[in-house]
Amino acid sequence: MAIIDLVKWNGNPNLMAWKFPSEELSTWTQLIVNETQEAYLVKGGVYEGPFLAGRHTLSTKNIPLLTTLMGLPFGGQSPFSAEVWYVNKQTNMDIRWGTPDPIQLQDPQYKIVVPVRAFGQYGIRISDAKKFLMKLVGTLPAFDTETIANYFKGIFTTRIKTEIANAIVKQGESILTVSTRLEELSEMLKSSLLPNMDEYGVALSNFSIISINVPEDNPGYKKLQEALAKKTEMDIIGFNYQQERSFDVMQTAAGNEGSMGGMMGAGMGMGMGVGMGVPMGNMMGNMAGQMNMGNQQQMGQQQMPAQQMPQQQAPQQAPQQPAASQAGYQDKIQMLKELAELKAQGILTEEEFATQKKLILG
Repeated sequence: MAIIDLVKWNGNPNLMAWKFPSEELSTWTQLIVNETQEAYLVKGGVYEGPFLAGRHTLSTKNIPLLTTLMGLPFGGQSPFSAEVWYVNKQTNMDIRWGTPDPIQLQDPQYKIVVPVRAFGQYGIRISDAKKFLMKLVGTLPAFDTETIANYFKGIFTTRIKTEIANAIVKQGESILTVSTRLEELSEMLKSSLLPNMDEYGVALSNFSIISINVPEDNPGYKKLQEALAKKTEMDIIGFNYQQERSFDVMQTAAGNEGSMGGMMGAGMGMGMGVGMGVPMGNMMGNMAGQMNMGNQQQMGQQQMPAQQMPQQQAPQQAPQQPAASQAGYQDKIQMLKELAELKAQGILTEEEFATQKKLILG
């Protein structure tokens, strides 16, 4: 095979490392190295270099190992065999990454388990060419950014999942708001990954998380979105969940038979809405308490032995009756006041007010 007189980079610019295809060199071979490159001569596993930017003549003056590899003079040249490796030291800024499978996490605020995905990009450059060649490249004829991404894929995936899980689970950040911390998380991940990459002579020039998201078709995520949409709607109209539940209860009661259901049905028909919530709730509570007290008194009378019944009419019990009557009277007055307030608000008509007044007094 002919001896090569000139060696220079003929590889793809996207390659991070490239080996010159021929190993037949001589002490007169010219080695051309560009500004963004370094070159190494490799013989028997021994790396000689680096050869920096410029033109180099391979000789015993700059390659000490050749003193033991010199052959017989051949046309004024001393032939020898060795590999020539080039390392591209340009920074590659557009290497993509992504979580291969979703991370199952429970939102700390809403307690819903959803699958979280993340993706972004990073940039690298070769910081130690000799270490990079020895630990990563090995005997491969070329080494590109895709190969590097595959090498670091496992490390990246583990660290990314850990940091995102810590932000959501341990730090209490909701899945819906974690995107506001992308810059902070990116810096944390970059600092975490630097030592692992430096071990192979690779520097991480930048690292960014572009998105942390949840699949739109996930049932848990849909449920969470619907709940938040409902909350936003109620906040806008000045409504809350408790008021909505009270409104639902009143609608149900309005459909029931009886005087209370009839009164509430009439009020609902007139659009009593939120304004009725507090006074109506108080009135219902008082009326229920009054009815309960009456029931208890009636049950006490039914269970009392016959021979004790006349004692209820005894003069010694008379002083206690006015106190009970006074308490019942005050409750009725309070309920009438609340009814009057509903009538003043236009929720009850004059006839409805009169009907309910009779029920209370009767």
